[in-house]
Amino acid sequence: MPAPLIRPANEGDIRQILRFVRELADYERGLSEVTATEEDLRHALFGPAAKAYALICERNGECVGFAVYFYNFSTWLGKYGLFLEDLYVTPAARGQGLGKMLLQYLARLAVAQDCGRFEWNVLDWNEPAIRFYESCGAVPQSEWVGYRLSGDALRRFAGE
Repeated sequence: MPAPLIRPANEGDIRQILRFVRELADYERGLSEVTATEEDLRHALFGPAAKAYALICERNGECVGFAVYFYNFSTWLGKYGLFLEDLYVTPAARGQGLGKMLLQYLARLAVAQDCGRFEWNVLDWNEPAIRFYESCGAVPQSEWVGYRLSGDALRRFAGE
């Protein structure tokens, strides 16, 4: 069996990326919150001002996973960091090391680009993911509490 391939996504992958986004959101009990369209993703990932990036994982020519990431910045370190927004492997392809391959690809990218950190979030109930991340050496950051402004609350606050 040929080795899996991890490659940068291209515009031809948009439909597959959106399908993976929806599958991941469904698993995370948030499918009703997905409003992204193919055009939204095309603009964000491949438009002239793209600030996010995607990888595709293929096995035997079939897309079996993806990752979406972007760069943030740490003033404390004075370095950029790589932030993993989404990591997903199809249920049929899980348990074969593909998620680890995607994480390692991104870790190598972060090291090569002199990033000070490689970070992501995980839902507190997602025990399989938590065990997987900790098996890779990742450490939870429980001292910080995330906050979010979105939708109407964001628009109201911006309008003040």
